Amino acid sequence: MNNGKVLIITHSEDNYAVDTVIQQIRRLGGSCVRFDADRYPVESRLSSSIINGQWQGLLETTEGTYTLDDITAVWYRRSYHIGKGLETLLEKEYLSSTLGELRRTLFGMLEGLKCFQIERYSVYRRLDSKEEQLRIARDCGLEVPATCITNSPAQLKAFLAGTNKPVIAKMQSAFAIYRDGQEHVVFTNEVTATHLDQLNELRYCPMVFQEKLEKALELRVTIVGRRIFPFSIDSRQLVDWRKEGAALADEWQPYVLPVDISKALLAFMDTYGLNYGAIDLILTPEGKYYFLEVNAAGEYFWLDKLCDNAISQHLAAVLLNQAERRE
Repeated sequence: MNNGKVLIITHSEDNYAVDTVIQQIRRLGGSCVRFDADRYPVESRLSSSIINGQWQGLLETTEGTYTLDDITAVWYRRSYHIGKGLETLLEKEYLSSTLGELRRTLFGMLEGLKCFQIERYSVYRRLDSKEEQLRIARDCGLEVPATCITNSPAQLKAFLAGTNKPVIAKMQSAFAIYRDGQEHVVFTNEVTATHLDQLNELRYCPMVFQEKLEKALELRVTIVGRRIFPFSIDSRQLVDWRKEGAALADEWQPYVLPVDISKALLAFMDTYGLNYGAIDLILTPEGKYYFLEVNAAGEYFWLDKLCDNAISQHLAAVLLNQAERRE
């Protein structure tokens, strides 16, 4: 029995979460087509055409050739390193334009598919607005920290004076600096006197500034369809738990959210029409929950291990329309 055909957009170096979901889809009777963006176009071909009023799509990879007009669901997970290898094949002056055409072709094809998607690329771009995320969270009844997004040193000074509390600084997107061939990821950090001495440099690049919340616990809440998978970690001594990464993977514990917080988070997901979201929350010593952000492509594999792959199982069921989802 074939319960659906799922297209997964990822890259060849993605972690085992993708393979786990593929296994679960097959276990439930579905089939998968994997598109590794970093192998496009050097190792794969993507075509779409309209003939006699009918759209047809075709993906050719080293593993086989797949029709796309019968795809029933899409999981857009990653599109890292699209066009990898072209820098050795094309003259430099053509590279930027070619990469632009590759992205336009891939994302245009995805946006045009009429099937269910987790999530459409246009939704990911909408979620780039941290301002809208915080506003919608407030509208749904969630607390949010005092926040200022600016490249104005004067406005930052006013924000610091207005909050009269410690403040952390972070970028709006995943950010890394490459120096001497090494990647240096920019994490969340507390604003110190040294940073204030460099305040004038802010005008060249806006940053996010938020009041530093005292933490009893930090929560990562993964929502798939209408099912919630909450986990917590005691990160009171850390500004950003991501710095410790794998070292803290086993420190996370299953958590039970209050009913009103669960309802507010589901209302937030409803507003965007999201079927997957990795949400970061802080629980203060006073018992207040603060919403920080949602990442519609947020990582979850280390939490999946702690719940016997329940997140991957439910993601597969949502993709195959065997579990409740937002259409």
